[in-house]
Amino acid sequence: MKKLLLLGAEAIAHGAIDGGMSGVYAYPGTPSTEIAEYVQRSKAAKAKGLHSKWSTNEKTAVEAALGMSYAGKRSMACMKHVGLNVAADPFMNSTITGVNGGMIVVSADDPSMHSSQNEQDSRYFGNFALMPIMEPSNQQEAYDMAYEGFEFSEKYKVPVLMRLTTRLSHSRASVDLSPARPENELSMPKDPIQFVLLPANARKRYKLLLSIYATLEKDSDSSKFNKMFNLPENEKAEMGIIACGIAYNYLMENLNGSGKSYPILKIGQYPLPKKMIGEFYNKCEKILVLEDGYPIVEESLRGLLNLDEKIKGRLDGTIPRDGELNPDIVGAALGKSSTSYFEIPDVVANRPPELCNGCGHREMFFALNVIIEEYGQNRVFSDIGCYTLGALPPFNSINSCVDMGASITMAKGAADAGLYPSIAVIGDSTFAHSGMTSLLDAVNEDSPITVIISDNATTGMTGGQESSATGKIEDICAGLGVHRDHIKVVIPFNKNHEEIVKTLREEVNYQGVSVIIARRECIQTASRAKKAEAAKAKEKK
Repeated sequence: MKKLLLLGAEAIAHGAIDGGMSGVYAYPGTPSTEIAEYVQRSKAAKAKGLHSKWSTNEKTAVEAALGMSYAGKRSMACMKHVGLNVAADPFMNSTITGVNGGMIVVSADDPSMHSSQNEQDSRYFGNFALMPIMEPSNQQEAYDMAYEGFEFSEKYKVPVLMRLTTRLSHSRASVDLSPARPENELSMPKDPIQFVLLPANARKRYKLLLSIYATLEKDSDSSKFNKMFNLPENEKAEMGIIACGIAYNYLMENLNGSGKSYPILKIGQYPLPKKMIGEFYNKCEKILVLEDGYPIVEESLRGLLNLDEKIKGRLDGTIPRDGELNPDIVGAALGKSSTSYFEIPDVVANRPPELCNGCGHREMFFALNVIIEEYGQNRVFSDIGCYTLGALPPFNSINSCVDMGASITMAKGAADAGLYPSIAVIGDSTFAHSGMTSLLDAVNEDSPITVIISDNATTGMTGGQESSATGKIEDICAGLGVHRDHIKVVIPFNKNHEEIVKTLREEVNYQGVSVIIARRECIQTASRAKKAEAAKAKEKK
């Protein structure tokens, strides 16, 4: 078995390469920078053609990694802890969409703020997102967790957060390597709307996530990264110690040669192992919790160890875990019977939303569907806006809606994975909000993607607020580096259908970044503007 002397950050990178990773997406930030740099220098990674170029920011990194996962391949996104704030939008939603290929998000925390503005603990984000967390105690575990993390992610169909701290990231130790695994083949999600977080689908995905999380809790109890040592058989120990991540190394450093022995629960995988903690608690008079960062485990234990069931609420099922609270739920929790005062008539039954009659997005999707028929389904990444309704009948045109700006970066990640053609659909307002940095990533690597900016000159979904991109889109795209010859403007009317299809076909066949601007004023804002002008004219008379 081959050995290497590696930094903790390098061990993660090498473990990911050997684990079958196809691409790493990252923004530099101490103490995480060395992960992507190691992949960039790696001869093995270069020989495989693994993606390892820097992203514009952490948000685009997570989105591109999610796009590569969408295409069935294994991906990693790396950042420091404050970078996870920037990536919070796609990070939080990625557990709800789930993954196709294995995906690991690495967040390197910086306790004592050696080069940071706070001591933020990324484990809170992991718990917040209901994402499994792996926290290595040494360089060998850093390698093993990265190596096995992709398989774990694919087993449960969710991303994995790997959390490490500065001392582990920047210290060196000998690491035993495992046999390199092959990369995944390109494959599409079995569910064509898995990544479309329209409310109706998102609610189903969230319920699925909750059921997966319950299984993850059981997995933690049997994980090789969670272990108990020195438990007394017939009596209680005066004190037991729970050590998380690198804190276990610090504990061993103090105990080795000291002649002292304590019951120890070593934790490296989250959610917390409830069964193990319960057994450990019953064997100890007191528990000392050692963790590098915030007292997240200590706080959790105060809730987990209410074994007499004095606390009721969402965790024990007294209150439903998902959905909003209402008087009936509260009443049921108080022991009152639920009463239905009247039946809801069919006339007010739920109806799916749809694009307005006369909306320019309609004509854009009709033209796009011609291209989809030619190349096949599962190639269109969309964004948040009215046009997200293109996921529904009669269009069924789009395959993702994750967060603001993700369409372009996911299309880029899928293209990096080998998907062709890879098409992004984004609105003018969303493009200004978060799409520009994504487009810059694509331009920097001349990615073979086609970006459709559906420009209705407003922020339509939220009521028609002014879009900051109005009148500037061509110049923005050119300024970001898109060649002027591949910035095309079309007018989405039915009479222009053949012209739009022809333009789409030409740009999809272009092996680089192309932008098609489908420009037509929102039918609602146009109508309101017309009424306002009529009212003014009437006043003048």
